[in-house]
Amino acid sequence: MAGGSGTRLWPLSHKQLPKQLIRLVLDDSKKVHKSLLQLAYERAATIVEPENVLIVTSEQHADLVAAQLPQISPENIMREPLGRDSLNAAAWATAAIHNKDSAASISLLTADHLISPLETFAATMHTAYQLAETNPNALVCIGVVPKSPHTGYGYLLKGEPFDSIANTFRVSKFVEKPDFATASDFVASGNYLWNAGMFCWNAATFLTQLRLLQPVSHANVSKIVANPVLVAELFPLLPKISLDYAIMEPVSQGLASAEVLGVALEADWRDIGGYPALASLLDADDQHNASTGNVVTLAAGNNILINADPDTLIAVAGISDLIVVRTPQATLIVPAAMSEMVKDLAENVRGSFPNFC
Repeated sequence: MAGGSGTRLWPLSHKQLPKQLIRLVLDDSKKVHKSLLQLAYERAATIVEPENVLIVTSEQHADLVAAQLPQISPENIMREPLGRDSLNAAAWATAAIHNKDSAASISLLTADHLISPLETFAATMHTAYQLAETNPNALVCIGVVPKSPHTGYGYLLKGEPFDSIANTFRVSKFVEKPDFATASDFVASGNYLWNAGMFCWNAATFLTQLRLLQPVSHANVSKIVANPVLVAELFPLLPKISLDYAIMEPVSQGLASAEVLGVALEADWRDIGGYPALASLLDADDQHNASTGNVVTLAAGNNILINADPDTLIAVAGISDLIVVRTPQATLIVPAAMSEMVKDLAENVRGSFPNFC
């Protein structure tokens, strides 16, 4: 799934170039910057044949996706005419795959994660496929073993271990983003994992749950797959809802005909959902200023300073714990502790100055 707008990284991420397409990450050679999408493709290619990788993105960004991934066949790039949240990206792709192979099992991955090492990721996903293929009544989710309390992620409550396969379990509950005290209790208990937003299932099983729980999406997605020219007409009719709310949580509560199983991923997993996460990819000076681009500091510390305008300079003195981002279109300044406000701020900008968002 590569259709997000990345508003938590505004103005670095904007409607012409969302975060999954920004070349943020130096490759292992430290010479080439790659986008999160390119890295996600490389991960996917460790678990399935490259020709079996589909990308769901927006119509607006599909040509940029194709340019970044020339190895992807054009028919494997699914173009959403508008965003209808994660449920419908998952439903459309699953239905399209099922139309080609009614016995297919698929994994659903996202284009804004960093995961290492790749070998651990691949082994975990192979376990997920094993679960989905040997338990066709199951929807499988990936839970990341947490390294610290985190208030920006949802959590999975582990139930009893499942069968004899290591690191697998029944999912008892999906939990929304907690406050810090609750997140600390979750991590200390050892019973909760970060919800990574990665899944694996038999395509037919998922579509059955979709028909039971979200019949409007099921009906319209089925029509689109049968007659692709209808996508522009029918996609806007799909209810805008997340995959977790629409399918995973109700199934885990016994409200449909499947069950939710989980696989634990013990790896370095980062959801680059905002500037604090992005800062971990940047160089830091002795005063813990994470920065990139033309930046000068004096008596300043613990700042995130990003200058994406090569013709300008950011110079800061005597400040701390701020996020300062400069692009040719806009400048952002926000306390680091309030980074979650960037998403709402971007929405306000879109309402007042749409050309800058």
